[in-house]
Amino acid sequence: MTTATTSDSAAVERHDTDEILRLEGIHKSFGAVRVLQGIDMVLHRGEVLGLVGDNGAGKSTLVKILTGFQRADQGRIFLEGEQVRFSSVDDARAHGIETVYQDLALIPQLSIFHNLFLNRELTVGGRLGLLNNKRMRELARQYLTDMGVDIPTIEAPAQSLSGGQRQAIAVARASRREDTKILLLDEPLAAMGAREAALIIDLIKDLSRNRGVSIIVVDHNYTHLFEFCDRVTVIQQGVMTLDQRTADTSLDELMDYMVSQFRQQVATGRAERGH
Repeated sequence: MTTATTSDSAAVERHDTDEILRLEGIHKSFGAVRVLQGIDMVLHRGEVLGLVGDNGAGKSTLVKILTGFQRADQGRIFLEGEQVRFSSVDDARAHGIETVYQDLALIPQLSIFHNLFLNRELTVGGRLGLLNNKRMRELARQYLTDMGVDIPTIEAPAQSLSGGQRQAIAVARASRREDTKILLLDEPLAAMGAREAALIIDLIKDLSRNRGVSIIVVDHNYTHLFEFCDRVTVIQQGVMTLDQRTADTSLDELMDYMVSQFRQQVATGRAERGH
C-alpha cells in the first residue's frame, strides 16, 4: 500500500485545482501526552475521506480542531487557500464547517421540522421573535424531498423515527445551508441495519457528488469506507501513517495494513519495556 508521504505528493499536485482544506504540521498535546504529531492532510471539493485509526489514535482531537472546539498547539489550517484559525465552534460553522456526532444532538420530543432548524429557527414579528412554523415546515419538507429522505410527516416527534431516519435528519440539518463546505461525520452508520445504512450511504454520495460538499467520515467499520469513500487516511498514535485512494487498494489490504501496524506497536512496546 502507498504510504502517507507518497499520496501526499499526489495531493499537492491537485492543490491549485479543487483543494478545499489543507492541514500542515498540526500538533496537539495534553500535558505530557502528544496526541497529534505533525498531521498533514488535504481534502478536495466533493471528496469523501475516511478517517480511521485505533481508539486514542488522535482522530477525535483532529475533528475537534477542525470544528473549532479545540485549538492546535502548532501548525496551519487553510480553507480554500486562505489560512484560518477558528476561535470557536460558531466560527468554524461561519466558515462552512459542520459536524454530526454520534449522539446526533436531536431533541426527541420536538417535531422533525423543529429539529431541522434547531438553534437556527426562522422567526417573524421583529423583536417578538415568533417562530415562523409555516415557513419552516415548507422548507423542511422541500429540503428532505430534494435530498431523497422519505419521512411520512415532518410533524412527528424525532423520537418516533428509526435510527437511520434520525441520522438522516441530523445530516440534513448540518448540510441544509447553501454555504456548507465541509461535513464531518462521526460513526454515521453505527448500530444500523443494512436498509438504514443504505439510506445514509446514498445521502453521503448525494451531498458529495451533486452538491459538492466535502465530507470527512470517522468510522471503525472498514467495509463502510469502501462503499462511499474516495480516499482513506489512517492515523496511528498521532501520526498519519497511510493516505490512499480507495480505488487503488482493497478492504483486505487495509485490514492487513492495520493488523501489521498493531503488531508493530505491540513489538515496539515490548522492546521499550525490555530496555
